[in-house]
Amino acid sequence: MEFGFSEEQQELASTLRSLLAKRGDSAAVRAAAESETGYDASLWSMLCEQIGVAALAVPEDYDGAGFTLFESMVALEELGRSLAPSPLLASLVTAEALLAGGDEDAKQRLLPRIAAGEVAAIALDDGPALFADQATVLLAVRGDDLLELDPASSDPKWLPAMDQTNRFGSLDATAGAVVGDGVAARARAELVGTVGVAALQAGLAGRALEMTVDYSRTRVQFGRPIGSFQALKHRMADMLVLVEMCRSASWAASYALSIGADNAQQLAHIAKSYCSDAVDHLAAETVQLHGGIAITWEHDAQLVFKRAHALSQLFGQAHRHRALIDL
Repeated sequence: MEFGFSEEQQELASTLRSLLAKRGDSAAVRAAAESETGYDASLWSMLCEQIGVAALAVPEDYDGAGFTLFESMVALEELGRSLAPSPLLASLVTAEALLAGGDEDAKQRLLPRIAAGEVAAIALDDGPALFADQATVLLAVRGDDLLELDPASSDPKWLPAMDQTNRFGSLDATAGAVVGDGVAARARAELVGTVGVAALQAGLAGRALEMTVDYSRTRVQFGRPIGSFQALKHRMADMLVLVEMCRSASWAASYALSIGADNAQQLAHIAKSYCSDAVDHLAAETVQLHGGIAITWEHDAQLVFKRAHALSQLFGQAHRHRALIDL
C-alpha cells in the first residue's frame, strides 16, 4: 500500500512552501513574533486571498472552498516547517467546533467571516486560547453551551509564552450568547486541535532535519565537513527515521479525520503522542549538532527548540494521549 499526496495536494504544499520561503524567512518570522499582533498580517492576508487557507475545510454552503480537512493539515504542515506565526490552527479549530456544535444561524453568520480570513479563536473551559487576543470571531465552551463572545467586552489579554511564534490569550467568558451545543463543539475542537498540532509537528520535524543536515555540510572541523564523520551520519540517519515516522503518523490521523473514519480518535492519540516525543528529541539533536551557535538568540535552532516543546504541551501531552490509546 502506498499513501501519498494527490497532484492537487502536492501543488498546494509546493505553493505554500514557495510563498513561505519568500515571505517567512528568519527575519520575517522574528519580526512577526515581536509585532503587536504576533503574526504577519500581510502574509496572512496573502495566504487567505491567494491560496484560501482559511477557507479550505469550510463547506461551500458557508462561502468556503469545500475541500476536506486533509488539505488544511497539508497547509499546517508547511506552516510548521516554516516557523511562521499564523492563526490558521486557531481559526481551523474554531470553524470545526462551530460546524459540529453551532446552530444554523451562527454558522451562516460566522463561517463566511472565518473563510474570508478573519482571525477566530475558541476558549475551552477556563484555559488560554490560541490568538484569543487577536480574534474578531470569538467562541467559548462553558459546560454544555457553546457561546459567542464579543471581543470588545470579553477583554482578551495576551499571555507571554516561551515560544514567541505561538500566541495565546486569556479572556472573560462569563457572558455570551448561546449559539449551540458545547459538548459536541468541545469534542470536535479537541480532536481537530490534536491532529492539527501533529501536522505542525511533522513540518517542524522536517525543518529540524533540514537545518541540521545543511549545517553539517558547511561546518568544517579537522579539515573536513562534520557531516562526513560517521558518528554524526548515524545520528542524522536516526533523525530522518523520526521525521518520516512523524509524517506517517500525522498523515494517517489527518486522513482518518478527513473521511470521518471510526479510528480517527485512536490515530489522533497515536500521532500526537509520537510526534510530541519525536520533535522534542529532534530539537535536542538540532541544538547539539549545531554546537554552541544553536543556543544563541541569532540562530533559528532556538526557535525550533522552543516551538517543539510548546507544541508538545498544546492539546495534550504525549503521556496523556498514550494513556488513551486502546491497545
